[in-house]
Amino acid sequence: MQPQPLIAVADVPASSLWYQQLLACKSAHGGAEYEQLVNSQGQMILQLHAWDAHNHRYLGDSSIASRGNGMLLWFLVNDFAAALVRIAALQIKVLQGPLLNRNAQHREVWLRDPDGYTVVLAGQHGEL
Repeated sequence: MQPQPLIAVADVPASSLWYQQLLACKSAHGGAEYEQLVNSQGQMILQLHAWDAHNHRYLGDSSIASRGNGMLLWFLVNDFAAALVRIAALQIKVLQGPLLNRNAQHREVWLRDPDGYTVVLAGQHGEL
């Protein structure tokens, strides 16, 4: 089993570019209404869906400002230092960190994406 998270966004191409630059991933679908992002092994890591496309009644309500209340988009990254360089270059809003999470035995940084979702990038376990 492999999770395939899907988030609703205002601008699929812009969000796709943002995540591609942040996560060093690539587009596997492309389009104005739907996108699949894959890692370097071709595994899907995130789906992006336009709020108003395809009439999915359980996708959510774009008029509600809160995004992902109680949910985090958490990504394990292979090179935490390189991720920090990308974050700085992209001038991404950092909510917290980088910090050392001794319980999880890794480093992490908490971010806000363009649609208001909280994104966490975590280093490899034991990489303190």
